[in-house]
Amino acid sequence: MHIVHLTNAYAPASGGVRTVVHALGAGYRERGHRFTLVVPAERAGVDDEPWGTRLRLRGPRVPGTDGYRLLVDRRAVLRALDELAPDRVEVSDRFTLRAVGGWARAHGVPTVMLAHERLDGLVESLAKVPGPVARAVADRHNRHWAAAFDAVVVTSPFAAQEFDRIAVATERVPLGVDLELFTPSRRTRALDPDDLLLVLCSRLSPEKEPAVAVETLRLLRAEGVPARLVVVGDGPEAASLARRARGLPVTFTGFVPDRAAVADLLADADAVLAPGPLETFGLAALEAMACGTPVVAARGSAVEALTARVGGPPPADDPAGFAASVRTLVDGPAGGARSAARAVAEELGWAATVDRMLALHGVCPPAGVWSTDGVRPADGGPPPDGVPINRGVPIGEVVPATHGLQARDGRPTRAGART
Repeated sequence: MHIVHLTNAYAPASGGVRTVVHALGAGYRERGHRFTLVVPAERAGVDDEPWGTRLRLRGPRVPGTDGYRLLVDRRAVLRALDELAPDRVEVSDRFTLRAVGGWARAHGVPTVMLAHERLDGLVESLAKVPGPVARAVADRHNRHWAAAFDAVVVTSPFAAQEFDRIAVATERVPLGVDLELFTPSRRTRALDPDDLLLVLCSRLSPEKEPAVAVETLRLLRAEGVPARLVVVGDGPEAASLARRARGLPVTFTGFVPDRAAVADLLADADAVLAPGPLETFGLAALEAMACGTPVVAARGSAVEALTARVGGPPPADDPAGFAASVRTLVDGPAGGARSAARAVAEELGWAATVDRMLALHGVCPPAGVWSTDGVRPADGGPPPDGVPINRGVPIGEVVPATHGLQARDGRPTRAGART
């Protein structure tokens, strides 16, 4: 089966969506499928990567975004789809790619739209409009976009809320983490009460609220806590954040392309701060937890749900709350917090994410395997209530679209195609 994924959220220094699509592509290829990623770029071209094929189409740069571009040439996008002839289409976008849904309907190709962000929160944060206005704008936009695709995938209940509000059904597919790369064994620092290392790993943009991390450090230092902060990432707020941090022990690494180096930093941290209130999952937070590092989350974000499974530290609303949560880590048993964080992350490997996406695409896991996570019950018992079992379809076989996605207009699909 040939799966084509299109996104605008892809740039030389981009983070979360880039990590997601590379992991999906690698998982699809491991299971015998073909994967093509279509992204905007300065120059058109094709790149063969370990995770699949990247097709670059020319797109204009978005001012103030440090390298992001947009796929705005509708004809070029649709022409590329004609040439690629996909069996399934995935779209990580709610800005310029709605026409992809129309192309797919006309060609009988099932589609998935992945909603990686809270649109209502972005409108309120970036456009500086009141919450009710932002919600009304997002609701209208989301209705149109959801209608263009056969399924809407979200990563958490928090991400689903803006679709629940307008009665649009969603499929929940949690993201994953590379458990071999992000591991506690990478830690090189001993626990030292006289050297508390905090890390912020985030795009430095307004909706992520990175200034909260700097102000948290300021409060801790004022209270005599020997803390320092490493900021991993780049973005439009980088310069103002550096000015805010003057006089404080803050190190700015900029964007770090080496994933192993990021894993080293997260493992060496004593706590990772996740102040973004709009996080719909929190990949960096999950990667920190996989390294055994506790995370302090913004109250109400999807990261809070991850940290709640560990049992703390408490979520926070502002720098004072973040500082208080960090102090609970300093005063508590560090070893227990680190092992608990790793235990939660071990439940969220990328294999489960890939298998859930393939189940949506109509690809069954092995007979007797829970189709939601691809893991056979250790005791041979039944899965939890509501979790279906594939009974007898050979692994990797693509079943008719009625078992997974199907075009909403009822037209025949390409289900059954294989590579």
